[in-house]
Amino acid sequence: MSAPGALLARQQVPGSGGSLLSQLALALICGGYAVGSALGWGSAQLALIMGDFGLAAAALIAAVSCFLYARARESRFRPAWLLFAVSSAMAACGNAVWGWYEVVLDSEVPSPSFADFFFLCFAPPAIVGLLVLAKRPVTRAGWVCLALDSWLIGGSLLTLSWSLALAHTTHFQAESTAHAALSLAYPLLDIALVSMVLALHFRRSNANRTAINTAIAALAMTVLCDALFTSPLLRENYRSGQLLDAGWFAGSLLLAYAPWGARRAGQWGEGAPYNRGGRNPVTRNQGGRNSPGRSPVSRSPGSRPIGGSLAALTPYLAAAVCTLGILYNVTEGRRVDRVVVLTGCTVVLALVVRQGIMLLDNISLTQELAQKENHFRSLVQGSSDVIMIAAPTGILRYVSPAASGVYGRDAEELIGSELASLIHAEDLGRVVHEVRRFLAAPPAEEPTTRIECRFKSGTGEWLNVESTVNRHQGGLIFNCRDVTERVRLQAQLQHNAEHDPLTDLPNRALFTARVRQALSGRRVGDPGTAVLYIDLDGFKAVNDTIGHQAGDELLIQAARRLQDSVRAGDTAARLGGDEFAALIVGEGSRDQAARECQVHEIADRLRLTLSQPYRIDGNEVRVAASIGVAFAEPGISPTDLMRNADLAMYRAKAGGKDRVELYAPQMQAEVVRRTELATRLRTALHEGEFALLHQPVVNLTSGRVTSVAAQARWRSTQGILFTPAEFLRVADTADAQEGARTAELGRWLLEEAVEQAAERNRAGHEVPVTVRLSARRLVDKSLPLGSVEGLLTRHGLPSGSLIIELADSDPRISFEKLERRLVALRRLGVRIALDGFGSGYAAINALRRLPIDVLKLDRGLVEGVVESARLHKITSGLLRIACDLGMQSVADGVDVPEQVIALRAMGCTHGQGMAFSGPLDEYRLRRALVRGEYPVPGGTAALSVLAGGSGGSLPVRHVGANGSETITRPPLRSNSETPVPPT
Repeated sequence: MSAPGALLARQQVPGSGGSLLSQLALALICGGYAVGSALGWGSAQLALIMGDFGLAAAALIAAVSCFLYARARESRFRPAWLLFAVSSAMAACGNAVWGWYEVVLDSEVPSPSFADFFFLCFAPPAIVGLLVLAKRPVTRAGWVCLALDSWLIGGSLLTLSWSLALAHTTHFQAESTAHAALSLAYPLLDIALVSMVLALHFRRSNANRTAINTAIAALAMTVLCDALFTSPLLRENYRSGQLLDAGWFAGSLLLAYAPWGARRAGQWGEGAPYNRGGRNPVTRNQGGRNSPGRSPVSRSPGSRPIGGSLAALTPYLAAAVCTLGILYNVTEGRRVDRVVVLTGCTVVLALVVRQGIMLLDNISLTQELAQKENHFRSLVQGSSDVIMIAAPTGILRYVSPAASGVYGRDAEELIGSELASLIHAEDLGRVVHEVRRFLAAPPAEEPTTRIECRFKSGTGEWLNVESTVNRHQGGLIFNCRDVTERVRLQAQLQHNAEHDPLTDLPNRALFTARVRQALSGRRVGDPGTAVLYIDLDGFKAVNDTIGHQAGDELLIQAARRLQDSVRAGDTAARLGGDEFAALIVGEGSRDQAARECQVHEIADRLRLTLSQPYRIDGNEVRVAASIGVAFAEPGISPTDLMRNADLAMYRAKAGGKDRVELYAPQMQAEVVRRTELATRLRTALHEGEFALLHQPVVNLTSGRVTSVAAQARWRSTQGILFTPAEFLRVADTADAQEGARTAELGRWLLEEAVEQAAERNRAGHEVPVTVRLSARRLVDKSLPLGSVEGLLTRHGLPSGSLIIELADSDPRISFEKLERRLVALRRLGVRIALDGFGSGYAAINALRRLPIDVLKLDRGLVEGVVESARLHKITSGLLRIACDLGMQSVADGVDVPEQVIALRAMGCTHGQGMAFSGPLDEYRLRRALVRGEYPVPGGTAALSVLAGGSGGSLPVRHVGANGSETITRPPLRSNSETPVPPT
């Protein structure tokens, strides 16, 4: 038994047990009644009571049972059970009237009486109820065949009964028409009921087979007892309470048990929704005839053929019975009765008509079958798929004509060959295993399977064939189609998904998979496996100078060199842009130092190979290669190994490029530290931990404050303000990793500086504010020109009060974009200052091309301007250039009075530094602006201040006895009002 069958059996055990108990109780009750009837019940009076009122009670129980079930169950069989209830109620009333006369009145039952009326009304409702239970035809021919079958059975029974008994009954009862009619009514109704029982037995519904069988058995038992009662031999000697009553009693109780007992057995099918059309589910064929719907209950293999054979033989059996009735009269020497002759003729006529209908039906079915066969033959022969039928031995018995177009081989050539000889040897084992598994699986659970293999074509090539396999009379049906192009396309798509489209090297996904494969399996823990991360130095310059097409050609040549340089078992890949990678598989060597030296030599050889000149469009192009190397460690993941190699590559670029760097654990620690600083910076930005300070910019001649430089400070949770160097280092780290956060910080600095400057302007301190921005920030799309104009308008700050201080320009930023942006800002009235002049390689170019108003000397020039004669001349020359171009000059980092004197003598107009003031908060800044100016060394006010020690003293020259000169410098003191503790 299959698993579903076993589960179904287990689920039906409780219901089966209840049905068994009910059947046992029913058998005991009927057996007890039969024993009592056989023994005469002990007394004549009790026999009358049990024979009359006992039968009435049993019939009443059947009527109530059928009625209650009909009310409780809403289904299309409900009218049948109501009719059975009415039929049983008639029998109960008839037995009750019979008992009234025999038991209560103690008299003979008159003939005819009301009991005869009730008994005669028993058969019609039962006949109609059987019609409801049966599968009713839906065509006129079906109804005609049903009527003919009923008459064939009824006519044959009538012929036989008339020949045996009914003619004799009518002869002796002829003196009374009522008695003759009554005597004939009982057997005729019984014959009609038996006819319906037999005719409908083979047409019963599959949905409630057990209940119908039980009801038919109950009615058959009742009809049998009626037939025995109407026979002349038994009726003359019949008395109530005899054994014949046990048959009626059992028939009534069996009818009462039919619906409920079948439901408890778990086979009752009326749980389905009520079909208001009153039709049994059927499967309609194309010819319009109906075939019985398949029952969900499994039946034995031999039940269906036997039932169909008996149903087909029913008309012939009926005609045979009719013939036997006529022959009986002839052999007994009796005169053939006209009723027998008439009935026999009608039966024969009905048989002929039925045979004609069956003949027409068979002709129609034959034509329909031929049409379907032609239809399916056309489908098979015209299909582009190849249909093959293989015997259980694997020999091909049929191959459709499509084989010539798909396989390039004629169908006749393939028929008779073994299927295994046509399948590729590498696929044969898998195909055989799948076929065996499919044949072992239950057909209901797996009706089909799909197999894909390589099939030999007529040209000798191997085609990729996909086959849908079905079972067929112990063999197999293969529905095959050529999927070679699909397989090739899938392989191409897979290749494209795993390889770089430009260089055809493995991409990042495939390279990661190869690294994972190298770190698993038998190479687990092999420390010799290494990943090389390669970046081409100067590749962007190639794109910018000779074009992207030349850059693509350079990448193709570099990829070819890399592929030729690695071993056969290693993997070279392009990860994106100008970044490549190589996987050097370990050799299982235990000498780690020797292995590291070997891999380092391989990496250095790759560096030299990739750094050789490239010939592109007749031009010689040179790039370098920075390579980072990381070795596998026990338990390391592919992602971590590739990350380590990437860190080593960045260390190589930071160390001067064109070099090989091995990964060290401190590299990761440095990354973690920078990430933590960037995270702290990002958190500080959201938590409002930034403060804005301003450092005055002083006129070196008058000491007047001409502008203030806005500087952001980061106040930690401990209240410490980070120094500018530390803050800028963190900000630069954030700029490399968190560009969006740095842009947000730049917006905050600009908005805060403009807002505070506007407030000071309204308070009467009309001093311009200088905001330092990088070149990348200026050309960034997140800072459009309209935002600067809108910011000035929103806070009411005149555009001339804002100075944008351009940091040293990034060589990757286009001068054209930067120039257009600065020109647009100047049109708004914003002045432009060039910061760090004298330190960048692009400073002179920026001075030549960009619209600059203020030139700010680099701190490195100012610090040594007093001590170094060389720096003195360089600084003097730069200041002369600024003066000739009509620019203001600002010296950054003026911390001592000697620098003030020297710069002023060189022509520098403004200074900013600790010689005047450090960065001030808003309160101290406004105090300084109220004062308006600072003492300048070398002036009258300055000398008095210096003499008083408030601002520091000038250096004093001392001449020694030997003529040598020494200069003593007083301790430096600044005017800074906001001390900044070191970090």
